[in-house]
Amino acid sequence: MKVLLREPDGYVLLYKRLNVAQGRYRWPRKRSEAQAITWRQLDWLLNGLDVEQPKAIQTS
Repeated sequence: MKVLLREPDGYVLLYKRLNVAQGRYRWPRKRSEAQAITWRQLDWLLNGLDVEQPKAIQTS
């Protein structure tokens, strides 16, 4: 997985390789399934979790 993050003073490239034995990322199949995610959801994704965590505490 590669994430290109744009910041005011440049770009950051994040790279994570998931072990095949531990699981797989679930990629959008269509452009309409793609969505913007929060920093918290990115953290979940990089830790091998689903970006939708129904039991997570909502912050306002």
